[in-house]
Amino acid sequence: MEESIFKAYDIRGVYPKEINEDTVEKIGHAIVDVLDMKTVAIGRDARASSPSLYAALEKGITDAGGTVIDLGLLTTPMVYYASGTLPVDGALSVTASHNPPQYNGIKIARAGAVPVGGENGLMDIKEYVLHGTSTIAPQKGTVQKQNIIENYYAHFAQYAAFGDRRFTVVIDTANAMGILETPLFERFAKNITLVKMYDDLSRPFTAHEPNPLKTETLVELQKKVTETKADMGISYDGDADRVGFVDENGTVIQMDLITGLIARILLEKHHGATILYDLRSSRAVKEVIEENGGIAHECRVGHALIKKQMRDENALFAGELSGHYYFQENFGAEAGTLAAFYLLNLMAETGKPISALVKDLRRYHHSGEINSDVENKNAVMQKLKEIYADGALSERDGIKIDYADWWFNVRPSNTESVLRLNVEAGAKEMMEQKRDELLRLIRA
Repeated sequence: MEESIFKAYDIRGVYPKEINEDTVEKIGHAIVDVLDMKTVAIGRDARASSPSLYAALEKGITDAGGTVIDLGLLTTPMVYYASGTLPVDGALSVTASHNPPQYNGIKIARAGAVPVGGENGLMDIKEYVLHGTSTIAPQKGTVQKQNIIENYYAHFAQYAAFGDRRFTVVIDTANAMGILETPLFERFAKNITLVKMYDDLSRPFTAHEPNPLKTETLVELQKKVTETKADMGISYDGDADRVGFVDENGTVIQMDLITGLIARILLEKHHGATILYDLRSSRAVKEVIEENGGIAHECRVGHALIKKQMRDENALFAGELSGHYYFQENFGAEAGTLAAFYLLNLMAETGKPISALVKDLRRYHHSGEINSDVENKNAVMQKLKEIYADGALSERDGIKIDYADWWFNVRPSNTESVLRLNVEAGAKEMMEQKRDELLRLIRA
């Protein structure tokens, strides 16, 4: 086993070199013995290695005396929904998200979609797998099959409020798990004409990389939107817990700006609610939340951290620059299709195209996240703190330094010798100048 498969928020590696059935079976034991999850729901993606890894996980859990609820093929948001609606102690998704097909892994949540990460159980599982001894329980656990997909569809369909508006929507699912989300759109055939791209789950993960954060993966979607004169383009990542959007002109919409648009329509019914945005997001997001009567709180990057802050502050909604959108309607977990529904609701209510709605949030110029290979990350961040000591410093996540007309954030990667830079300014020229200045310092 490669110890590196234990990441900050999940377990993930190349199959079978780094993650294999023997390791996963022992992880199954640890789910019961270490996390004390006696009844566990498990969903899986469509990778070639997922059935055998699921079987190993099931064996480990049942050998330890636990009960498995076999959910079958599911998106990760569906697994989170199961964790909140079924009488279980936790739910697992066998998936490697957007990674190529040779990867696989496991995402772990307790009941109510409470994530298990490095700070609250994942490292204990790692220690058990490396040094623990698995024993067979006196009474082996059982396996029950359960289908929650129709309940999931019915739950989220109730949030669609399209009126008599008709939309053409292009959805690129990259032959990955987002294919299971498209029936939600098909329920509204009188409102939505659906154009599907890479919609073949019999050839899973054989299209482009299912990662909408990489704008190069959206080029075909952009072209299809303009060709079909669609109102919107939607791109899911591999396990459908992240989503990206393209406007009717084929322009990619910055993912943090989507947070502002969703906040706008949510605050119409929930005036005064708390909404979280990750600290890499444009200043425009905070401004729009407050302009629409919400309370805007900044949060650290990472789904486990954001979900905890949502629970601690009873936040209505949270959005992340990487395309994760978190809703109370899914127990504080991701629900990319619900994000799409709320955008369509806003378009139906205002009668405006998505490009006009997002135009109001394009108040600043943002660099996007830029990675640099750095060996001594702490030394570089200390150097930046000294050079920019006249700005307002926050160390909530890496360092973020604010000035009146620009800001930057530099964060260390949890898993690589990489620093991640985001810069924003009111003027494009200043953003580019400060971006290049910071990159010279970081890479020196």
